[in-house]
Amino acid sequence: MAAAPKRRRARGRTQAWTGLGDEALLDTRLRDLGLELEGSAVEPCLQKLADDLERKGLSFRPYAWLSTDWFTPDGCTGFAIPFYLAHPRLKRLERSQMLEVEGGSADECLRILRHETAHAIDNAFNLRRRRRWRELFGSPTDPYDASYSPDPTSRAHVVNLGYWYSQSHPLEDWAETFAVWLGSAGRWRKRYAGWEALAKLEYVDELMKELCERSPKLRTRTREDSLPRLSLTLREYYERKHRTYTQEANPAFDGQLARVFPARSSGASGMRAATFLRKSRKELVRRVSHATGQNRYLLDHVVREMIERSMGHDLCITGKDGDALVDAAVLLTSFSG
Repeated sequence: MAAAPKRRRARGRTQAWTGLGDEALLDTRLRDLGLELEGSAVEPCLQKLADDLERKGLSFRPYAWLSTDWFTPDGCTGFAIPFYLAHPRLKRLERSQMLEVEGGSADECLRILRHETAHAIDNAFNLRRRRRWRELFGSPTDPYDASYSPDPTSRAHVVNLGYWYSQSHPLEDWAETFAVWLGSAGRWRKRYAGWEALAKLEYVDELMKELCERSPKLRTRTREDSLPRLSLTLREYYERKHRTYTQEANPAFDGQLARVFPARSSGASGMRAATFLRKSRKELVRRVSHATGQNRYLLDHVVREMIERSMGHDLCITGKDGDALVDAAVLLTSFSG
């Protein structure tokens, strides 16, 4: 009964910006959005997460808050959820700005919630200090490598999030393994039979049975970068986000591009590679994103750079369009990795 008025007030606060066009909306400050998890599309996913934990016999429950991104601060037993998931208008803005919405579907949202829960429960029980944990997953102090090159054929890692994220770092390997264990209702034994990753899943299963009878060593209520404290505008938020993604792109295209698309100066002839890439851009981004799980905004940025460099060196395609699309997809996958 008490929750209904709160949701009505939240909707009232958002009326001023929900009808704005993108340009006007971008000038709104994050703290003025008046968003809450309660009553949002994320709330049923959080309830499903709690049901999953209860089904496994775990009393541990992470807390959650709205912020700028998905993250679990080190030493924190809760995690942040990106603000745009709390309102359909902001999900549309996110898609227009970034070409996709991370966690936008119920299935993807749950996968990420389980992943972040793994980080929170690691913090709560200090699991990474265990010898067996380190033997299976590696050293948690290894540096992160944003440009890691995953091996799609690996059988030592589970698959939960896109771009084989479990291979990026030992802490992410742990989180992805926990997420698969929590969400697959026991089907992981059959799914990963014969894989090296099965030993990790079995360890998670044994460890969680042990933790069912224990209280967390750590409990926190910290909410880092909580939405009501953020004074930056949506425009500033997306400018920062765009810079982050474009900095991840690999600018060393020229040699590899020229090997696939020869220059007219070498005597080659055919459609200009820039023209082909421009007309194929959306399909190219769609294919590579679907195959790798890589962020669409990053892929689109890389394709734009491919177009500029192809134009600058007057490159062309010499075969069929279908073959050229496959070649471009291979290049895009390597460039964005």
